[in-house]
Amino acid sequence: MRRFFILLWLYRQKVMRNTFNIISAVVVACALFLSVSCTPGSCFEETNSYLKATFYRTSQGKPVPPDSLSMYGIGKDSAVYKKASRVQPALIPLDPSASACGFLIRINGVDDTVSFFYSTFTHLISRECGYTFFHDLDSLAYTRNIIDTILIKFRTISTFNEPNIFIYY
Repeated sequence: MRRFFILLWLYRQKVMRNTFNIISAVVVACALFLSVSCTPGSCFEETNSYLKATFYRTSQGKPVPPDSLSMYGIGKDSAVYKKASRVQPALIPLDPSASACGFLIRINGVDDTVSFFYSTFTHLISRECGYTFFHDLDSLAYTRNIIDTILIKFRTISTFNEPNIFIYY
């Protein structure tokens, strides 16, 4: 009988050791999985797409930022730029829920309006950063108080650092 209890005790010790080893292996595997899958702050890419406007002096034909730039969204309460100096390029936010938006642009104290007509689509930046909105610029309309010409260079408005329009003033 004593031999039976010794064998039972040895069997229990073996089962307990195997159970402990299995639980330990599961805990280590979970810790490794969580440490690899959770990488905080791994999105280092630009996630906002702005229409990028570069300013040119008509008389000089080269990029010259205005001395003073103010920009207000028409029908919006906030200013994009307020008497900012030497802005080059100007980053203009477009409304992804609309197909057009307008801005009052004050260059060196003279007011003009510019309206942009565009279509919007979602774009996957990366798994870490998620989605953003890109735009395809269809056309634009503007007044000619100080603005001479606006040329469209790249119609796709994205997170890339490339000018979309050239504003000659």
